[in-house]
Amino acid sequence: MKEKITVLVGAGAIGVACARRVSASRHILLADVSADNAAAQAEALRDTGYQVTDTTVDVRSRDSVGELAAKAASMGNIERLICAAGVSPSNASADLVFRVDLLGTALVLDCFAAVMARGGNGLVISSQAGHRLAPLSAEQERQLALTPADALLSLPLLQGIDDAMYAYQLAKRGCALRVRAESVKWARRGARLNALSPGITMSPLARRELEGQGGDGYRTMIASSAARRLGTAEEVAAVAEFMMGESGAYICGSDFLIDGGVSAAYFYDDENS
Repeated sequence: MKEKITVLVGAGAIGVACARRVSASRHILLADVSADNAAAQAEALRDTGYQVTDTTVDVRSRDSVGELAAKAASMGNIERLICAAGVSPSNASADLVFRVDLLGTALVLDCFAAVMARGGNGLVISSQAGHRLAPLSAEQERQLALTPADALLSLPLLQGIDDAMYAYQLAKRGCALRVRAESVKWARRGARLNALSPGITMSPLARRELEGQGGDGYRTMIASSAARRLGTAEEVAAVAEFMMGESGAYICGSDFLIDGGVSAAYFYDDENS
């Protein structure tokens, strides 16, 4: 009998928490661009009872992602895929944001679509940033959703952008759109695909963000929200567990926003406008 496999792409705090929630009876293939980070996160999971194999992947490369998909398929039935690879706009260029967050996600969905087990499902960790972007035209949304992955970075709407935060918002909107479109292909294999868009969630990266140049902006967003605090990786993982489990079996092609009310306040709180 083949092993049941969870693939985690991107070993940050949220991705690891989600993998922990959905992998009690599964072998986790944990992949990150940093071999050291992959090894450290895998060891921490093993210490709490999980079976984990760690490896590296560069989501900007189709060959690298394809090798990861082949490795996962050789290990057993891929029942869960969590794509959590991403970079912060505070310490990455707009070009790198597009290559990792947008192209990288598209390549992961491409390469794993053909190897997911029937009844399996995937989850892309996007961001509330994609919900704060001004409306795009219907044609621009269609281009982000349907343009072949290898041609994505040549789209006119992605050219000449130097603002990393705007690039991040655009990339995350693109992720949600691609999930909606790709879920149709995944459904033909009997697999589901969704996205999850967290707000500001406590992690080592978030702590550095709060201590950095953009810290005041983040604190303002938190103070204006209904929750008035940061989220936790476990809160995001609880939603991921629901979406990827039997209770969420009717959810497909969706993007779930979990941000403590930050986006609602951004658009509709007159006191903070």
